[in-house]
Amino acid sequence: MTPVPQPPASGRELSNPPTDGISNLRFSNHSDYLLVSSWDKAVRLYHASTDSLKGEFKHGGPVLDCCFHDDSSGFSASADNTVRRLDFKYGKEDILGRHDAPVRCIEYSYAAGQVITGSWDKTLKCWDPRGASGQERTLVGTYQQPERVYSLSLVGNRLVVATAGRHVNVYDLRNMSQPEQRRESSLKYQTRCVRCYPNGTGYALSSVEGRVSMEFFDPSEASQSKKYAFKCHRKSEAGRDIVYPVNAIAFHPVYGTFATGGCDGYVNVWDGNNKKRLYQYSKYPTSIAALSFSRDGRLLAVASSYTFEEGDKQHEPDAIFIRSVNEGEVKPKPKAYPNAPA
Repeated sequence: MTPVPQPPASGRELSNPPTDGISNLRFSNHSDYLLVSSWDKAVRLYHASTDSLKGEFKHGGPVLDCCFHDDSSGFSASADNTVRRLDFKYGKEDILGRHDAPVRCIEYSYAAGQVITGSWDKTLKCWDPRGASGQERTLVGTYQQPERVYSLSLVGNRLVVATAGRHVNVYDLRNMSQPEQRRESSLKYQTRCVRCYPNGTGYALSSVEGRVSMEFFDPSEASQSKKYAFKCHRKSEAGRDIVYPVNAIAFHPVYGTFATGGCDGYVNVWDGNNKKRLYQYSKYPTSIAALSFSRDGRLLAVASSYTFEEGDKQHEPDAIFIRSVNEGEVKPKPKAYPNAPA
């Protein structure tokens, strides 16, 4: 009997990857479809399990983010200042609206039925994709931010906005007139990524300086006393610390543990509640630009894509790896209690 070849430790590499830096990738909430945005001005839709490219849309500039609406359609945020709706089933696209500068982040809220975008023009905009085409009819509201928007995350009706200058604004989507909370990052350096806990109680935030902070929404002293930060994606060389940006955070949908990806090419899995690292995957060819778990947590998509943290230099080709996730890598380990005295 011929042995079945095992996929390499890094996972299965997808065919037809983007030809320039990968800005984000996301699994669908309904299937193993994967949406990918790239600096090569394209958004691509893959079926991760069958390794097939299902569709592609070109933009007028690099695409900095993308998100699903349903399995056959999504939205994109581009450096050409546009917010687009993409329909892969019919090969159609239209412009929902525009910002005054590149659009850095995009999210679709199933709770509000709205698209939310954050831009380097220091605004947040909400759009109703059900409105007829044209900016006037789809724009729900524009909300000034303290600085350029770097990262957004949604859980239920809560929206977390991380900007330059280490500002963090927390909104309730049902009342966007002003933030529910205005915060400052607990980390001293520039924010790279913010992601809400699946249980809705808080968010994890990463910085360019090899750290992640674990934050809680509840302003009470008891809740705030639980927040903490930890170092990661670092190494010691000749007696000095080399520190890498943490570009990506992805929560496991079943266990609430989370993966981080850094410019060191490593993906680590953490148990935030027990403050433990559960697993480290073998090193990827270059920086980890983005991460996403599939809806059931069985797959992890990893974007191995140089993020130009050291300027323009020779680097490994951009690639997307699909890893099969073993339970042991992501399931919290029970605490070992010493035997109680008889």
